[in-house]
Amino acid sequence: MTIRTRIFQAASAALVAACLAAPAMAQQVGEVGVDWLGNDIIIDAVSDPKVKGVTCHVAYFERGIIDRLQKGNWFEDPSNASIACRQTGPITIGDIDLDKDGDVVFKESRSLIWKSLVVNRIYDKANDTLIYLVNSQQVQDGSAKMAISTVPLFGQDVTWEKGKP
Repeated sequence: MTIRTRIFQAASAALVAACLAAPAMAQQVGEVGVDWLGNDIIIDAVSDPKVKGVTCHVAYFERGIIDRLQKGNWFEDPSNASIACRQTGPITIGDIDLDKDGDVVFKESRSLIWKSLVVNRIYDKANDTLIYLVNSQQVQDGSAKMAISTVPLFGQDVTWEKGKP
C-alpha cells in the first residue's frame, strides 16, 4: 500500500467521523415578516442529537435583500437570537460532554465567514438540569448577545445510556 493510499484512507476516515459527530440540523418551522424591507424573524426547531426527547426552538433575525442593499454589510445578519427548549418525548441521554463548556448541539453560519449562531448544551449536575445556550461566535469580536433555556431532569423518567453521572 502506498503512502498516498494510506493518507487518502486516513482522510476518508476522518471525514466520516466528522460527519457522524456533526451537530444537529435545524428545521425551519416559522417565518414572520417584520417590515416592508423583507426582514424576517426565522424560527427553527433543533433536536438535540445526543439527547432524544428534547427540542429547542431558536428564533433569529434574517435581513432581507432591500435592507442589505440599503445598509451595506451585505454578507452578515445580526447576532440577536432567542431560545426555548422543552421535553418533547421520552428523554434518553447519550454520550454527552459533562465538562463546564458542554457540547455544541447546533452551529450555523450567520455571515460569509466571520460569524456563527451556536447552541451549546451544558449539564448542571448539582441541579440535574440541561442548560441550552444560544450565542453568536465571531472570529474577531465575541458577542455578548445570548439567551439560555433549561430542561429540568428532576422527577422525570430519564434514561442515561452510559449511566447517570
